Amino acid sequence: MRYLGGYPPHLLAQAQSLIYQGRLGEMLHKRYPQRHEVRTDKLLYEHVMALKQQYLRSSEPLSKVAYDGQIQVIQQALGTHTVASRVQGGKLKAKREIRVASLFKDTPPEFLQMIVVHELAHLKEKAHDKAFYALCCHMEPAYHQYEFDLRLWLTARDIGQLTA
Repeated sequence: MRYLGGYPPHLLAQAQSLIYQGRLGEMLHKRYPQRHEVRTDKLLYEHVMALKQQYLRSSEPLSKVAYDGQIQVIQQALGTHTVASRVQGGKLKAKREIRVASLFKDTPPEFLQMIVVHELAHLKEKAHDKAFYALCCHMEPAYHQYEFDLRLWLTARDIGQLTA
């Protein structure tokens, strides 16, 4: 259960029980029956910018938002927030990008929301500290539940317990 490291033993025991019973995927499908419609880079950009406008108006602008087939979920990355600095004339310009693993083109909307909120929070807070998670919860009150369920979903996917 590589995606669930760091969670309390009682939660891990519940997850393990669902896995042994072959019911993890079924439980997740009942809880999250819908799939989002944000399947193109353009729609992802619009989705991210709407959230940014609502919660982080004064933050740095984003130059690119896209799905990325190169992000390896195995290495614990679900999305990335990068800053590339370039010299233009005599000025230093920073271009900020958010990339979401392509795997998340076909997931419940709550999971995409959690990933986008996480990456947007990095515009204000660089470290995964108390202030970072407070901002995530401000933008998405169910952030922690969605993150845990996403990790369960990734586990179910890895062991072949997801239903179509």
